[in-house]
Amino acid sequence: MKIFTRTQISELDKYTIEHEPIRSLDLMERAARALVGVITNRWSSVVPIVVFAGPGNNGGDALAVARLLAEQGYKVSVYLFNIRNNLTADCAANKQRLLACKRLGQFVEVTVNFDPPVLNEQTLVVDGLFGSGLNKPLSGGFSSLVKYINQSRAQVVSIDLPSGLMPEDNTYSIRANIVRATLTLTFQQRKLAMMFADNQPYIGELQVLDIHLSPDYIAHTDSRYRIVEEDEIRSLLRRRDAFAHKGDMGHVLLVAGSYGMSGAAILAAKACLRSGAGKLTVHTPRRNYDIMQIAVPEAVMQMDHEETYFSEAVGTEDYDALGIGPGLGKHENTAIALIAQLRRTQCSVVADADALNILGNHRAWMQQLPKHMVMTPHPAELDRMAGMVSNGCYERLQKASEMATQLQAYIILKGHYSALCTPGGQVIFNPTGNPGMATAGSGDVLTGILTALLARGYQKEEACLLGMYLHGLAGDLAAAELGEECLVASDIIAYLPKAFHKLS
Repeated sequence: MKIFTRTQISELDKYTIEHEPIRSLDLMERAARALVGVITNRWSSVVPIVVFAGPGNNGGDALAVARLLAEQGYKVSVYLFNIRNNLTADCAANKQRLLACKRLGQFVEVTVNFDPPVLNEQTLVVDGLFGSGLNKPLSGGFSSLVKYINQSRAQVVSIDLPSGLMPEDNTYSIRANIVRATLTLTFQQRKLAMMFADNQPYIGELQVLDIHLSPDYIAHTDSRYRIVEEDEIRSLLRRRDAFAHKGDMGHVLLVAGSYGMSGAAILAAKACLRSGAGKLTVHTPRRNYDIMQIAVPEAVMQMDHEETYFSEAVGTEDYDALGIGPGLGKHENTAIALIAQLRRTQCSVVADADALNILGNHRAWMQQLPKHMVMTPHPAELDRMAGMVSNGCYERLQKASEMATQLQAYIILKGHYSALCTPGGQVIFNPTGNPGMATAGSGDVLTGILTALLARGYQKEEACLLGMYLHGLAGDLAAAELGEECLVASDIIAYLPKAFHKLS
């Protein structure tokens, strides 16, 4: 699913109007009927509804919704904000249609002063002030209205976007001046802003409504951002040859674990094996030998000279992929061994956890990294690698994308919607996963999955997309049976077979 910019969203509307063809007013009516269908399914006609409509087309949608609800017997009060006496043509047309509705409860057109209605826990507010066309933070009277809505206990349905939230970059938005919606009903596609954690408190529950905008425009218009879909993932999944042997399934080298952090190595190793790697060698400090041999008997142990930390780069000629970082620690000798290992490695590389923390502490080394390696930072690790704390999720994603382009790397910025940033500047979001996966060791599991897929011969982007999706899907299957609160990283590994099975 593509994610379009604010400009492309406007162009999609225009293209649909011109090529369906359909009048813009009739397209607005179609959108309003989709909105009303959701509202009437959730709230009965005894619920009093207050509609706040702005002067643009988002306000026109809101006025059409008010009329349709009133015609179905809902008690609707409407406040149209026309401060500058400048309604769009479709908003003005829907105003006239609404005034002709005999069942409308109350209509107030606000031009100067505004006496706000009482909003309580029984009230449903329909927010149609501003939608995806907004290009600057709200201020003045509109900001006061937003604060009034947010201070009430009313439930809020926002049309397309919560008013005050811009469709892409909200880095410098005034957070107090954004509507906190209970439910956001957006049209056709998610907006980029909906993919970020710091906007979630305003979006609430999200539902995407198909209002039949032009499929031709959507199919043939390029977008930098998109969400990977299950059909694409299914098409990537390879089938094992009937005569395959372990040598055909790839040999992984996993450099992981310091003394006291062998659990990270165990999780990554088990996930790697569960993801189909034919052979696995784990390079780890000597003191980890017994626990690793017992916990992962399928793996070959390669012991470091040091007792408690990784201290020496090893040859990778016999391996198809290297995973490095889980539980590695940040000893200075480990840091030197890490950059030596990365510089000499010829096979595919996945770097995570302490490997990334070390790079963040030695940022000059990043220019020495091999091209097309895979890095899987969480937000704090990405900020360390960038050398500064990001001012919000949008800025962090842009930094990750710029870094991926500069280093010619594949960077998976982990989160609720993990984002793969490619060397070519594309950003691909993963839709699977749940809050229960916010638990120690979850990232180590992802490292194991990705390294196994690379060893098996998947291309870098394929391995990243499939790995993210499987990781989140296994977490979703685990949460469905165990609950999000009880989820631990080893549960994700346990449900990997079901995730593979579901896709195949």
